[in-house]
Amino acid sequence: MNGALDNTEKPRTIQEIQVKIDAGEAVVLTAEEIGAKVRAGGEIRLEDIDVVTTATRGIMSGTYAVFSFKVSEPDSFVKASKVLLNGVPAIVGPCPNERLGVLDLIVLGTAHSETDSRYGGGHLFRDMVEGKSITVDVTTSVGDFFSVETRLSEMPFARLYATRHAFKNYRAFVNPGKESIKTIFHALPFEGEFRELTFCGCGELNPIQNDPKLETIGIGTRVLINGAEGFVTGQGTRSAPDNPNLTGFADLHDMTPEYMGGFVTSAGPEIVNTWAVPIPVLSREMLENILQLDSQIPLKLVDLAGRLPLCEITYGDVWDNTDLSVKYEPEKCIDCKICCVAEACPMGAVSKGENGAVHNPELCFNCGLCISRCKGEAFSAKLGTVSCAVGGCFRDIKVTLRQSDRARAVKAAEELKAQVLSGKFRLKEPVEKISWRE
Repeated sequence: MNGALDNTEKPRTIQEIQVKIDAGEAVVLTAEEIGAKVRAGGEIRLEDIDVVTTATRGIMSGTYAVFSFKVSEPDSFVKASKVLLNGVPAIVGPCPNERLGVLDLIVLGTAHSETDSRYGGGHLFRDMVEGKSITVDVTTSVGDFFSVETRLSEMPFARLYATRHAFKNYRAFVNPGKESIKTIFHALPFEGEFRELTFCGCGELNPIQNDPKLETIGIGTRVLINGAEGFVTGQGTRSAPDNPNLTGFADLHDMTPEYMGGFVTSAGPEIVNTWAVPIPVLSREMLENILQLDSQIPLKLVDLAGRLPLCEITYGDVWDNTDLSVKYEPEKCIDCKICCVAEACPMGAVSKGENGAVHNPELCFNCGLCISRCKGEAFSAKLGTVSCAVGGCFRDIKVTLRQSDRARAVKAAEELKAQVLSGKFRLKEPVEKISWRE
């Protein structure tokens, strides 16, 4: 039941809703709270809700950061030809900063360390936000080399930019072939013959799912990116009217480590980001989208190799009746000589301790891969099984890995709600609507 809608809709504006918030009269709910009310059969009318806070957390490859900081005294070198940050290669420029002793750098979120195959741009950005010291190795244009240590707090300019984030929907993946495939959509080689399924997307929590026509999300819309206040700058690469995504930026200095990081796939390190977006409810049509549940939101199941559609399921198939968080029970750990979970964990959230596995909840992505790897069944969560007909054959396929962390998305939406109600986060009209280029 989606809840009955009132027939007396009044025109609304974002400015009017912000006035209600300032007066302490606005109703702000998270997307999860809306879903819970709908599932309980509650009636939600247009006058019952002013703002819904949405969020998504997952692998978002289209990410880069720009840094500018001092590494030496002026006239120490002319130009840098190669720079590594904790072994991660940076693009030197766009400004050369000749003889100033200052570097301008671009670092891709998917860049891989030259010295550690399980470390990349996402790991680097999180380490910096955590306040850790990083090593900057500089090779100059004349072949000289020097190395310095620095921290994010010593960098006047450090911004993270999104080129393709927060897709309205993404995909679920299976491997129909016989051979396993190394891919960014699995932390291990993806087993074939439909033995497992992975997927991305937070379903009914996704920001654009709640505003698919981008009526309130536009150029200049204020959002939270990894907990830091940032702004939408437009549509992203591979964005389309039927499945849009966003570009944006925020300052790394203000980010929260828990919402970001590196995720190691079988094809190398990827990057995790979190977006939280307020959706002012302006119309009946917008409310209808906001009231949609996971079971009403399509999710295409595709062939991993060719991205060919195999069947269409819903986000309800992968999120309903599952556990959002992974549980670790140390007393069940059988202290394997080689911990398969520690070897496989894409976030490095599990390590081998003196008396068994050690789990770091702050790093955990709740992907669930540990469940199939742990011989002692010390890690547990219901990940679910997807039933679908593929090629005339009915199959039950186990979900073995989730590349979206819905538990953290819920938390991000809750934090945004608190900021909106307190007045810390203010709603404003977009500077311009997002237009589509074919």
